[in-house]
Amino acid sequence: MVSCITNCLEKPIRVGFERFGKFVGLYPWWFVSLPLVMSTALGGGFYFLQDLESNNIVEQFTPKNGRAKVERRFFQETFPQTDREFSVLRLNTDGVFASVILSCKTNVFSTDVLEEILRIDGEVKGFIANHRSRQFTFLDICATVNGTCYTNSLLDVLNYNASNISLVNVTFPMYCQSDFNCIYVGNYISEVDVDDNGVIQSAKAVRLVYYLQDNSTLGDIWLQGFVNLFGNVTTSLTEVSFFTSISRQLEFEKSTASVTQLFAITYFLAISFSIISCLRLDNVRSKVWVASLGVFSAAQAVLSSFGLLLLMDVPFVITVASSPFLVLGIGIDDMFIMISSWQRTNVQDSVPDRMACTYREAAISITITTLTDVLAFYLSFSNPFGSVRSFCLYAGTAVFFCYLYNITFFGACLALNGRREGENRHWLTCMKVPEEYSTGQSKAYTVCCVGGSYDHTTGTEEEHPMTLFFRKSYGPFLTTIWTKVIVILLYLLYVAVSIYGCLRLKEGIDLKNLALDESYVVQYYETEKTYFDYYGPNVMLAVNGTFQYWDENERQQLESCIVQFLELDFVKNISTFWLHSFEKYANKTSKDISSEAEFKTHLYEFLDHHPMFRQDVNITNANITASRLFLQTFNISSEKTMLNSLRETAENCQWLLMVYHPAFIYYDQYTVIGQITVQTISVAAVVMLVISLVLIPNPLCALWVTFAIASVIMGVTGFMALLNINLDSISMINLVISIGFSVDFSAHISYMFVSSAKSDVNERVVEALTHLGFPILQGALSTIVGVVVLSASTSYIFRTLFSIVFLVIVFGLFHGIAFIPVFLTFTGFCHKLWQH
Repeated sequence: MVSCITNCLEKPIRVGFERFGKFVGLYPWWFVSLPLVMSTALGGGFYFLQDLESNNIVEQFTPKNGRAKVERRFFQETFPQTDREFSVLRLNTDGVFASVILSCKTNVFSTDVLEEILRIDGEVKGFIANHRSRQFTFLDICATVNGTCYTNSLLDVLNYNASNISLVNVTFPMYCQSDFNCIYVGNYISEVDVDDNGVIQSAKAVRLVYYLQDNSTLGDIWLQGFVNLFGNVTTSLTEVSFFTSISRQLEFEKSTASVTQLFAITYFLAISFSIISCLRLDNVRSKVWVASLGVFSAAQAVLSSFGLLLLMDVPFVITVASSPFLVLGIGIDDMFIMISSWQRTNVQDSVPDRMACTYREAAISITITTLTDVLAFYLSFSNPFGSVRSFCLYAGTAVFFCYLYNITFFGACLALNGRREGENRHWLTCMKVPEEYSTGQSKAYTVCCVGGSYDHTTGTEEEHPMTLFFRKSYGPFLTTIWTKVIVILLYLLYVAVSIYGCLRLKEGIDLKNLALDESYVVQYYETEKTYFDYYGPNVMLAVNGTFQYWDENERQQLESCIVQFLELDFVKNISTFWLHSFEKYANKTSKDISSEAEFKTHLYEFLDHHPMFRQDVNITNANITASRLFLQTFNISSEKTMLNSLRETAENCQWLLMVYHPAFIYYDQYTVIGQITVQTISVAAVVMLVISLVLIPNPLCALWVTFAIASVIMGVTGFMALLNINLDSISMINLVISIGFSVDFSAHISYMFVSSAKSDVNERVVEALTHLGFPILQGALSTIVGVVVLSASTSYIFRTLFSIVFLVIVFGLFHGIAFIPVFLTFTGFCHKLWQH
């Protein structure tokens, strides 16, 4: 029953394409002109490209409406930071800053090294930046505490005199000048040796950080000046790595420019490959111009789709820049399928009839692959990552236009070329040439000026040597019993390695990968990981809602909740808690804080003496509505585990607690990336199955296509891990690509298999490989040619695209011409019942 239903849907579609193909053959110039006009008009959308570029890292590479973004909003509203009382610990965002790490192999606490560090500090504070007619330095725009610049505490302790290091006992990781004035130095001094009292004896690295006021214009100018300064700084005793709060974004935006120059190389390679693939020794049957126009058709698709979406104000994210490479491969793949179908038509028939036959054979096949590709992209539009949504919308639309132009523009070019072939005209000069060699003609004349031969038995063009290879050699070899056994064993090995890789897959994006390889940002992240990886973020823990702080029993219950946090493996201690400091203050001054009135009275006194703590207590209408403390984390093995554990611990407390740190905005991806990827792939696989059931007239073979999707994605995911590629929003894009590409090759073979009229399954496999083996191989190679230049990119984003597309194509190719054909031979009843 199902077979009948699928056939009833497939057959009228096939007939419709047959009629459309004939119509294109009758009026080819219309189908050449209209796409050209359309692409020219839609291409005007590129005028808005610069305005619609959207490369904000937080917006595009972190989950939309992620939990950390909600938490950030709460902390910003509940604990706003004042301009006069700047505190790094209490920043709700990354802040505006410049950072420099100075390291040496000896001891940064030696006098000569400290003198060099102080010299660099002086250069940073002293260089003059310019904005219009105004000159300013760091001291003019620095973040302030009580009207004084917030500076580097270590240098303040030394009073900016290197020789004072012998007079000051700096303890690690906390240096306290009084009970209420402690400085956490764990994130600013690294690889320390301490004595029995915790006093630092030596260290290998020091980090200096310069925080600015939140002034975007002057701040950005000064930060750019900072980068320029350290691009030319010279040191003799220390190695320098530097970074600013805008560096990640600026370096990320350079990735687009790094790949733009590769477009011309890619299209040159694609045209060259297509011409070589379609070049024949026959001067009439050679399809050089057709191949070139096939590449041009794919370029038109990119121009039209991008232009249309830009006219519709769709944001353009950097990840979109990789889609033209893919569209080129898809377009050329479909081109080879159509050329292969054309070559199997009778050369004696009229061009409209040959076009009808071509569309009848090829259109369903490329429709299946286009539908799967487009839906794979569009189904991912609901993805929480902006970079994925933008890529999928642009890529899906480009693939649709690629299909549209293939069956119109390219089909019309094929028809016009057919007219030339019908009149036996030369592919280059368009002059009529003799079909056969005549006596007395030179060999040079024969090579250059003779063509138009064909198989007079079948009426089709003479077989390409590769087609002959698939029919005479590869097909029969693949269908032998021992070859099938070897193929099955190879497949089991492939599955085993893939599963092993999947179990080792890591999640989350490494932020340094957003910059180019040679960027100073990469060096800074690597230096930071080397020297400052032990201590993690100071996590804010908020107590929200009504809480009777003056009630000792409730305070004890809160302490028991806090103890649960301290018992986590990665929480070292409470770095700062206003309540503990207030209790010390009350005990030291003999204040009674056991009643609400006395607690609040003495709290106001305490906050007047220690104004920094005002930012940790939200007092509204004389009531404490929220407060916060800080947990120092360390030795974090997994950001995902840390984030989930903190949130789970907060949820298990009887009080309403909330955890947050600005880094959680990026860590949120760890909590959703795996789930979203599985969800996207699962939904897409189901949709692919439905499409296959509709358009491949046999349910069992449609299931084999779905099996190929799952198998290829499993392989790509597993080998991603083996290539040290994490599962992140960038690789997720490529896994979405895998869904579409994994269908392409197996769908072509499966459709041709069930379309065969032969009764023996081995013969049907040989026939399917004869017709589509070479076009599939051409399509695979053309796609690789389309992205191979990305392997030379200095951007991780585009290199990852190449790596995963290469895996997809290689695995898809093996499934299409080896695994699936062998598996199909085990389903002897998988054929078109409606033909019999």
